[in-house]
Amino acid sequence: MATAEMVNLTEAHAPKETSIHAFESILPSLKHELTKLRRDHDKHEPEYFRAVKDLSDHELTSFSVSNVELVRAGESAYGLHLFGKVKIPALENGYIHVRLFIGAKDGTEGSSEEERETKLHSIHTEEVVKEDGDRVYRAIFGKDDALEWFET
Repeated sequence: MATAEMVNLTEAHAPKETSIHAFESILPSLKHELTKLRRDHDKHEPEYFRAVKDLSDHELTSFSVSNVELVRAGESAYGLHLFGKVKIPALENGYIHVRLFIGAKDGTEGSSEEERETKLHSIHTEEVVKEDGDRVYRAIFGKDDALEWFET
């Protein structure tokens, strides 16, 4: 499994054609998984999605590929790791951070773009333990939050 130490990510930049195509290919699954993730977290820890608690599922997932504002990418022996910052149009300062993986369909390196398979790897959820032991949870980020490597 690739780690942040193994993969050098590019600086954050506006998405180019390859990234746009990658996000187009996973958009339905991204919306489905985001809705499911919110419902799962609302059962146990609603703070993750507190910033969007007043939005319907439709409003939460009203983004399109044009709302992918920033991407970062890095290659590993396994394939391309693509991170994206996606604006939630219904929220003034609301973004999700998403991780995609683009690997060769046949498991070999150097496959052409048509032979590569794009998968939604994860939607970032963050748990921070403060000095006093209190925990802060979030899945909705702001414009100024850096797009960095994440596992979940």
